[in-house]
Amino acid sequence: MKYTLVIRKGANGFFIGQLKELPEVFTQGLSIAEVKTNIADVLEMYLEDIRERYVPQGEVVEEDEFVFL
Repeated sequence: MKYTLVIRKGANGFFIGQLKELPEVFTQGLSIAEVKTNIADVLEMYLEDIRERYVPQGEVVEEDEFVFL
Protein backbone atom coordinates (compact mmCIF):
# COMPACT_ATOMS: atom_id res chain seq x y z
CA MET A 1 0.00 0.00 0.00
CA LYS A 2 1.22 3.49 -0.74
CA TYR A 3 0.98 6.33 1.75
CA THR A 4 1.31 10.06 1.20
CA LEU A 5 3.84 11.68 3.54
CA VAL A 6 3.14 15.38 4.09
CA ILE A 7 6.08 17.30 5.55
CA ARG A 8 5.69 20.76 7.04
CA LYS A 9 8.22 23.13 8.51
CA GLY A 10 7.74 23.34 12.27
CA ALA A 11 9.19 25.48 15.04
CA ASN A 12 12.83 25.54 16.09
CA GLY A 13 14.12 24.08 12.82
CA PHE A 14 12.13 20.86 13.00
CA PHE A 15 10.18 19.27 10.17
CA ILE A 16 6.87 17.56 10.95
CA GLY A 17 5.80 14.53 8.89
CA GLN A 18 2.31 13.06 8.83
CA LEU A 19 0.67 10.37 6.72
CA LYS A 20 -2.29 11.80 4.83
CA GLU A 21 -4.17 8.47 4.85
CA LEU A 22 -3.43 7.82 8.55
CA PRO A 23 -3.28 11.26 10.23
CA GLU A 24 -2.63 9.69 13.63
CA VAL A 25 0.77 8.56 12.29
CA PHE A 26 3.18 11.50 12.57
CA THR A 27 6.73 12.30 13.61
CA GLN A 28 9.37 15.01 13.50
CA GLY A 29 13.01 15.41 12.59
CA LEU A 30 15.75 17.96 12.03
CA SER A 31 15.87 17.08 8.31
CA ILE A 32 13.48 15.75 5.69
CA ALA A 33 15.57 12.57 5.49
CA GLU A 34 15.22 12.07 9.25
CA VAL A 35 11.43 12.52 9.01
CA LYS A 36 11.27 9.88 6.25
CA THR A 37 13.26 7.44 8.38
CA ASN A 38 11.21 8.18 11.49
CA ILE A 39 7.82 7.86 9.77
CA ALA A 40 8.63 4.28 8.73
CA ASP A 41 9.35 3.40 12.38
CA VAL A 42 6.20 5.14 13.60
CA LEU A 43 4.04 3.38 10.99
CA GLU A 44 5.48 0.02 12.03
CA MET A 45 4.71 0.72 15.71
CA TYR A 46 1.20 1.91 14.84
CA LEU A 47 0.43 -1.26 12.86
CA GLU A 48 1.89 -3.48 15.62
CA ASP A 49 -0.38 -1.76 18.15
CA ILE A 50 -3.44 -2.34 15.97
CA ARG A 51 -2.52 -6.03 15.52
CA GLU A 52 -2.10 -6.51 19.29
CA ARG A 53 -5.56 -5.05 19.98
CA TYR A 54 -7.28 -6.94 17.15
CA VAL A 55 -9.75 -9.53 18.42
CA PRO A 56 -11.26 -11.49 15.53
CA GLN A 57 -14.95 -12.40 15.60
CA GLY A 58 -16.40 -15.49 13.95
CA GLU A 59 -14.88 -18.53 12.29
CA VAL A 60 -11.87 -18.00 10.01
CA VAL A 61 -12.67 -19.37 6.57
CA GLU A 62 -9.47 -18.26 4.83
CA GLU A 63 -6.22 -16.51 5.66
CA ASP A 64 -3.86 -15.39 2.92
CA GLU A 65 -1.29 -12.68 2.27
CA PHE A 66 -2.68 -9.73 0.35
CA VAL A 67 -0.43 -7.05 -1.16
CA PHE A 68 -1.71 -3.65 -2.27
CA LEU A 69 -0.06 -2.41 -5.44
